[in-house]
Amino acid sequence: MQYNTVSSATQSSALETNKVLRNTYMLLALTLAFSAVVAGVTMMMNLPHPGFIVTLVGFYGLMFLVHKTANSSAGLLSVFAFTGFLGYTLGPILNMVIGAGGGELVMTALGGTALIFFALSGYVLTTKKDMSFLNGMLFAGFWVILVAVIANIFLQIPALSLGISAMFILFSSAAILIQTSDVIRGGERNYILATVTLYVSIYNIFISLLNLLMAFSGDD
Repeated sequence: MQYNTVSSATQSSALETNKVLRNTYMLLALTLAFSAVVAGVTMMMNLPHPGFIVTLVGFYGLMFLVHKTANSSAGLLSVFAFTGFLGYTLGPILNMVIGAGGGELVMTALGGTALIFFALSGYVLTTKKDMSFLNGMLFAGFWVILVAVIANIFLQIPALSLGISAMFILFSSAAILIQTSDVIRGGERNYILATVTLYVSIYNIFISLLNLLMAFSGDD
């Protein structure tokens, strides 16, 4: 009887994990598509970038809203508002790059981002390794990046900017590994929060890769 109870609990846990994983990737695909559409509309209308302060307030304000509503149906609306806003901020950046003849750089950054995401996700899904040991590095990396970003606001050193982009790629890659591991090992049961973490990581990798490619191609 005890064995049957344990077996039933294990099966129930596996089903719940698979459901969270399936919902996460489905919502991630939808938010990425929605964000791309918003970015496309922004580009066609040639709308201006909202600026650093508005972007910062919008990012953290909508992120807070997502976390507050993550356990309700309103969480889905919050996710699309958040990813739509980031899509809007992406439009003017892409217009600037493409206008400077960097269309190939955009496609390369997009392909590189997809390759990184699928490689990292595939590794964790295949091996099912516990990646929680990266949490300490992620915490330390957050503060290093924060200090570097603040310093670069005042110093405006090109080499530091490139270093920040490289750190963002490493930081976001670690976040993808940890979040995917949390979902498949049952540590993350909320697919809305999992989706937002993965989306932000993909967004940061894309922007950082684009910045590096522009710099090394001489377009920056």
